[in-house]
Amino acid sequence: MEIDGYSDKILYVNLSKKSFYYKQVNPEDRKLYLGAKGLGLKLLFDNFPKDTDPLASDNPIIIMPGIVSLTNAHCSARFSAVTISPLTNIVNSSSCGGPFGIGLKKLGLGGLVVVGKSEKPVYLYIEENSVNFLDASDIWGRDSKYSQDFLKKKYGSDSILTIAQAGENLVRFANVVSGTRFLGRGGIGAVFGSKLLKAVVTKPISSKAIPKNRELFDKVKKKSLKYIENNEFTSFYYRRFGTSSNIISTNAKDTLPVMNFRFQSNKKADGLFAKNTRFGFNLSFETCKPCSILCGHKIQFNNKIAPYPEYETLALVGSNLGIFDINDVVEINELCNLYGMDTISLGGTLAWAMQASSQKIFPYDIKFGDAQAVKSIIKKIALQEGIGAELAQGSMRLSKKYGGSAFAMNVKGLELAGYHPSGAYGQALSYAVANRGACHLSAFPVGLEIIFDLLDPKSTKGKAAYVVFFENLFASINSLQTCLFTAFAYLFEPPLTKYTPHFILKKVMSYMPKIAISLIDYSLYWKLFVSITGIKISKKEFLKAGERIIVLERYLNCLLGVSNKDDTLPNKFLVGTNPIPLEIMLKDYYRLRSYDSNGHPEKKLLKNLGIISE
Repeated sequence: MEIDGYSDKILYVNLSKKSFYYKQVNPEDRKLYLGAKGLGLKLLFDNFPKDTDPLASDNPIIIMPGIVSLTNAHCSARFSAVTISPLTNIVNSSSCGGPFGIGLKKLGLGGLVVVGKSEKPVYLYIEENSVNFLDASDIWGRDSKYSQDFLKKKYGSDSILTIAQAGENLVRFANVVSGTRFLGRGGIGAVFGSKLLKAVVTKPISSKAIPKNRELFDKVKKKSLKYIENNEFTSFYYRRFGTSSNIISTNAKDTLPVMNFRFQSNKKADGLFAKNTRFGFNLSFETCKPCSILCGHKIQFNNKIAPYPEYETLALVGSNLGIFDINDVVEINELCNLYGMDTISLGGTLAWAMQASSQKIFPYDIKFGDAQAVKSIIKKIALQEGIGAELAQGSMRLSKKYGGSAFAMNVKGLELAGYHPSGAYGQALSYAVANRGACHLSAFPVGLEIIFDLLDPKSTKGKAAYVVFFENLFASINSLQTCLFTAFAYLFEPPLTKYTPHFILKKVMSYMPKIAISLIDYSLYWKLFVSITGIKISKKEFLKAGERIIVLERYLNCLLGVSNKDDTLPNKFLVGTNPIPLEIMLKDYYRLRSYDSNGHPEKKLLKNLGIISE
């Protein structure tokens, strides 16, 4: 089957009624919100639940394959999910590189919206024009590996999306797995579990998406690969060692979280970098498909194959818990993958518990560096047993119950990712204002501050402007949806950036942010969209769509009660001898965003962007 560029056919499933129907995307919505994350947020806006309890039956799960999916564009396997998070109680979007998005698109579907609640555990088997509601008792209570193996053997399909025990038992940071990749953050797995939805499988068929403008698409694809192959990060560091490469930069420049963010570096942490481990150069690839960067890796571990942990996992359940033995981190990561939970929120929650235990405010004895205790606790969390039932709630709820909110490392209820905000002020601002909480991928200014040394990390100058620009751009990229790691190549390999001497580039970016931002070449992303869809929008309109997506997400959060009081950081970063000057940057950010003093988008902005009509 051939799909003409992309599909506007959305499948709506009601688990309560065991019914389904199809609906076409409004062409204007496609132009304004692009696809994947952006269009998913628009569908959430259109189907906003009356009961905003994330575990209620009317909270929709919205799964959106990327526009670039099935076109064989580089790094195009990703898909998005949108829902209201049971961890944060606000809007959550997540991205995954597994095979499910491509499988959905092979059926000619541009999205899947699931509402309702089944009477008993169920999974969905989706065919070209039908949806089968099937008994999940054979896989309910089983881990992610067993469930995927069972379904793959039964249907011959690797296009599977499934939860494990953590999702079934409503752990608030439970994830959803597709292949070896995850919808990781915000507890989407618990939303699946609340609906008694174990898995979704698509029928394996042969299909491909044909770009509207094949000539332009082929040119973009050729240049994209050239940039990826020429870029140091995408062709060497990430390809050879994965995101563990980031350990070297963050540990050297005081932005690595250590022992619940109490410290910013530790000499033992360099031992978590893949090159410095016993695995050395024995890593093999375990990637999203198709992929040209190849950042995912696997290793031979304990007589079986295991994934080498990503940077965020190395930081949050490694150094942040005082665990520096890579063998322990690999085991912890594997347990999280099997039981189905986000390693970032697990690490942030356990680190709070360790510090709270040391201060005698948490009635369990758990210590930094105790890897064996962490391993035993993971299963208890997944099954909500004993201490696990407490930890399954996340750091925000635990600190409200027991105290210790100053060292509960979350923003809006979402635990901080692996970059210490005291070492990079732009990243600190990005954490504070990110719509889903302390997200490292909403803008990633730490890349400019620490990894590429292009901005003074301890300066506030221009930081709001960079956060706004990259939020807009990354929202557009996540609505294509292609891998954000392509930004290393697509933004840094164009001649103006590549051949400008580093010291000049740093001066321009530091002291003339407006000019620097105007010179950033993001045209490959825009051309990908135009070549695949045939929709004629300008490069500025493509970026404007990213702004629209960010503002819509903010507006939805405001409807759920978010305001300026939530755009903050854990108190420990805002007091003391070297507090982060957040208020200065936040004021600039609101001004550039056209938000009022309460952090709400102004009505004029919402109307100008076409989000509301009156």
